[in-house]
Amino acid sequence: MREARGSGRAGLARPRPERGTPPAGVPVPHARRAQLHPGAWWLWALALGTAATRTTNPLLLALLITVSGYVVAVRRPHTPWARSYGSFVKLAAAVLLLRLAFAVFLGSPIPGTHTLFTLPEVPLPDWAQGIRLGGRVTAEGLTFALYDALRLAALLICVGAANALASPSRLLKSLPGALYELGVAVVVALTFAPNLIADVRRLRAARRLRGRPDKGVRGLVQVGLPVLEGALERSVSLAAAMDARGYGRTAEVPPAVRRTTAALTLGGLLGVCAGTYGLLTAEGGSYGLPVLLAGLASALGGLRLGGRRTLRTRYRPDPWDARAWLVSASGAAVAALLVLAGSLDPGALRPGVVPLEPPTLPLWPAAAVLIGLLPAFVTPAPEAVPDPRKEPTT
Repeated sequence: MREARGSGRAGLARPRPERGTPPAGVPVPHARRAQLHPGAWWLWALALGTAATRTTNPLLLALLITVSGYVVAVRRPHTPWARSYGSFVKLAAAVLLLRLAFAVFLGSPIPGTHTLFTLPEVPLPDWAQGIRLGGRVTAEGLTFALYDALRLAALLICVGAANALASPSRLLKSLPGALYELGVAVVVALTFAPNLIADVRRLRAARRLRGRPDKGVRGLVQVGLPVLEGALERSVSLAAAMDARGYGRTAEVPPAVRRTTAALTLGGLLGVCAGTYGLLTAEGGSYGLPVLLAGLASALGGLRLGGRRTLRTRYRPDPWDARAWLVSASGAAVAALLVLAGSLDPGALRPGVVPLEPPTLPLWPAAAVLIGLLPAFVTPAPEAVPDPRKEPTT
């Protein structure tokens, strides 16, 4: 037996594992490798939001909201920060109701002939001309307010979809070095609301288990103090962790590089603003796109030079693979096709309210919006949460 064991060691050479592969017996993190780059989700969502700003057709806006909601429903991970999508939907509904309330009580600039009801009007001084309190409420004014508010609601829901699909910490890791400090502030601000919602749900569930009230003013007051205490503890822990990791320390760079970085960044931002203004106005259609592209190139060059001041390393960076290209390209295609549809047939994307007529669904812009469903089929499904009631099998 001793010879067999020794000959087995000498005669059979074990293959050496390749660099970067885990040893035998260690599970490969397939779930992590299957995750999509968070920047792709943000590009997809922002492109859908851009498409929403190009139309006031309620049918197209409802289709955009449905597309983003379906992708969130089938690809949202089972994490606390992913539950913020419902809060964005509620915020969009509140914005919609608030805009309609302003149209009812403050009036609308759209004249109308179909009077729904008349409120008592409050007389205002001469310097407040153009503003009224109360008065006649028309169907045309309410319809115009509904179209305008639905566009803003669709934009908020698209931003909520990005918050629910993209991990804030992984998005921060993917930012360039020049934007790292700004990215930390943005990520902390974006994760505050989901963590607050998770704390409120956890404390309300604990109060219900103890037989204490969790609704009403009394329940809100008794839940608010532990939530505030948890937020303060989380802030102190975050500050300690950032200080331990050397947050805010910068490297020494030559003065010429600093001045070049500032000039490229400032010039690039001015070029982006001028190019965007040119694209939004009819007079600047000839120079808008070249100035915008030049500004983007200058800003990216400034960000790349500015990254030399930040000393940071990336552990297991998220790859930008073919699926990330497909997801971002699907959102960009929706935005580009709706911009094209707005220039070819503006009446279909911006239906009029005077005279009042029902909106129609344009076929090929609606088909373009459906391209936004591509991430639901090319991205991996989220990990299933194991049921704690089931016993593990051996």
